[in-house]
Amino acid sequence: MNLPNKLTLFRILLVPFFVVVLLLGEQIPHSWLIAFVIFSVASYTDHLDGMLARKNGQITDFGKFMDPLADKILVVSALVCFVDLGVMPAWCVIMVIAREFMVTSVRLVAAGKGTVVAANFWGKLKTVSQITTILTVMLLQYFGELAAMGNSLGALTEKTAIDTVYPVISTVMTLLMTLLSVFSGVVYVKQNWALIKTAK
Repeated sequence: MNLPNKLTLFRILLVPFFVVVLLLGEQIPHSWLIAFVIFSVASYTDHLDGMLARKNGQITDFGKFMDPLADKILVVSALVCFVDLGVMPAWCVIMVIAREFMVTSVRLVAAGKGTVVAANFWGKLKTVSQITTILTVMLLQYFGELAAMGNSLGALTEKTAIDTVYPVISTVMTLLMTLLSVFSGVVYVKQNWALIKTAK
C-alpha cells in the first residue's frame, strides 16, 4: 500500500478519537480545541494524500474510492456529534448525510460495472465548505468554553459575541454548507445519469 492510501486510512483511524473528545467534552478541559486540532490534522491528510498521489504518480482505484469515503466518514461523524451536542440543526445534517448516501450509491453502481468515479469540482468544493464550517463551529464553541471557564480572549469571549454574533456565523455557514452539499449531489447525479439508468 502506498503512502497516499496509508494517509487516507490514517484519516479514518482518527475519527474515533475525534468523536470521543467531542462527546466527553465536559470531562475533558479544552475539548473543543483538542477536537479542532484532531479534525484539522485529519483534514490536512486529505490535501496531502491527493498531492502526493498526483506528484508521485500513485493514483489508484483504491485511492479514488476510499479518499472521498474517508472524507464522508470524518465529516458525517462531526455533524452527527454536533446534532447530539445541540450546536447544529438535525435537518441540515440529514440533508448532508442523504446526499452522501446518494453519491456513494452511485459510486457503488459504477464499481459494479468496473468503473471508478472520482470526485468532481463541485464535490471537492462541497468538501471544503463542510470542513470550513465544522472547523469554524468548533472554534466558536471553544471561545464559549473559555468564557465558561472564566478565561478571556478579549472580544472573542465577550458575552455579546457568544450570544449574538457567533450563532449567526454558525447558522449562515451551516446553511451555505447544506445548500452546496445538495447542489453538488444534484450535479453528480446529472453527470452520471447514463450510468444510473443502466443499473440493474
